[in-house]
Amino acid sequence: MNLDYVITDYITGKAIRNVGPEASRQIFEKFLVGERGYSREDIRVDEPLVVQFKGQDYVSAIDLIVFCRKKAVMAITCVAGSIGSYEREILAGARLVYDYQIPFAVSTDARDAVVMDTVSGKTMGQGLDAIPSKQDVLNRFESIAYLPFDNKKKEREMIIYRSFNLEKINK
Repeated sequence: MNLDYVITDYITGKAIRNVGPEASRQIFEKFLVGERGYSREDIRVDEPLVVQFKGQDYVSAIDLIVFCRKKAVMAITCVAGSIGSYEREILAGARLVYDYQIPFAVSTDARDAVVMDTVSGKTMGQGLDAIPSKQDVLNRFESIAYLPFDNKKKEREMIIYRSFNLEKINK
């Protein structure tokens, strides 16, 4: 590994390659902790997600998943390009990664963000100010629904996730 391209991940403390959207992810990780009140322990990095396509497993990962009271509340993709291009990918990931749909799906380049309601797929807000703080989540935690994703729609959602996520698959 070329040491010029190696940095330390803010959340995990592990050495990682500084390529693609990694700079955006590092800025956003610091934003979640410093500006939105989450602790490093609330955030999982590169959460594995396996989707099936034509009988074959495809291994990928969701960039960041934020937890509150041991429940995932936000699935986040950090990008180097247009955040709008990744909205559908993170919605699919938020619907598939666990046995319940993660309530909020976020696409960000660390300068801007789109926050979506995972169940409805509708945009809830845009901009970094739209990212729910830990206190926001705690205040409405009891009213957040953790619904399973419809089994009849899973295969289609896996195809969508795989199609949008080919560069991360099987890394």
